[in-house]
Amino acid sequence: MASDSSDSSDSSFALYNYNPSTGAAVAFAIFFAVAIAGHVWQIWRNKSWFFIPFIIGGLFEIFGYAARYDSAKQSPNWTTMPYVAQELFLLLAPSLFAASIYMILGRIIRLLNGGSNSLVRPSWLTKIFVTGDVVSFLMQCGGGGMLSSSKTASGQKLGQDVIVAGLIVQIISFGFFIVVSAVFHRRMLATPMHRMIQTTIPWTRYMKVLYCGSALIMIRSIYRVAEYVQGSNGYLQSKEAFVYIFDASLMLICCILFLVFHPSKILKKGAINQNDMEMNGN
Repeated sequence: MASDSSDSSDSSFALYNYNPSTGAAVAFAIFFAVAIAGHVWQIWRNKSWFFIPFIIGGLFEIFGYAARYDSAKQSPNWTTMPYVAQELFLLLAPSLFAASIYMILGRIIRLLNGGSNSLVRPSWLTKIFVTGDVVSFLMQCGGGGMLSSSKTASGQKLGQDVIVAGLIVQIISFGFFIVVSAVFHRRMLATPMHRMIQTTIPWTRYMKVLYCGSALIMIRSIYRVAEYVQGSNGYLQSKEAFVYIFDASLMLICCILFLVFHPSKILKKGAINQNDMEMNGN
């Protein structure tokens, strides 16, 4: 493979170890655009503004694959700008998906008045996990900045190491989030009121949706860590298929999952049921 001589002072360094596919990049840009259009409609219809970070994450995916298409058209003489753009957008998008997932759990706990069953107080839950997500986001941004300014393989390695650290923070945060979710779920199921609540608010279904979404992002983050640890000459970065199997496809499934089981459905229904209970009580 060759790279533009203006992009690197190291003749052995190339931005890609393969010629990226223009068709795959265009296809996934379209897939994400359709999915995010559905999310925009759901948010507008249900006024679920807290889910806007998810929309921004989806836009990052669209921009990322659009930039990847632009980069693929340059093969084999790639320039730095579209490469770095696609790398950053695709790297950071899941952090925004994660922030939205954290907020969903907080709203479910408050909806069920289940704060006493949570390891973390509902008022702190979103703050703690979103803060961890922001730290991870900024570290990945910093690593991406190093990648964009680097002209050598050694500089790329330093940027990748910072990105790996950010991804590890994300994995640790997500791991703790899954533990908090599972403990809350188990404790709620042990309460005598859970059957009555389940008949009016299908919260257990949405807890399972959270687990699925979390697993998708966790698998993708582990793949990215392995990819960057191996480095630019590693096996995972030698095959483009891995990008679409362990990143693009997983994040697209995540988008579709929360489109089909949009959190506004349970929150809206829960609010209606709470109002009915208050009116009956009065």
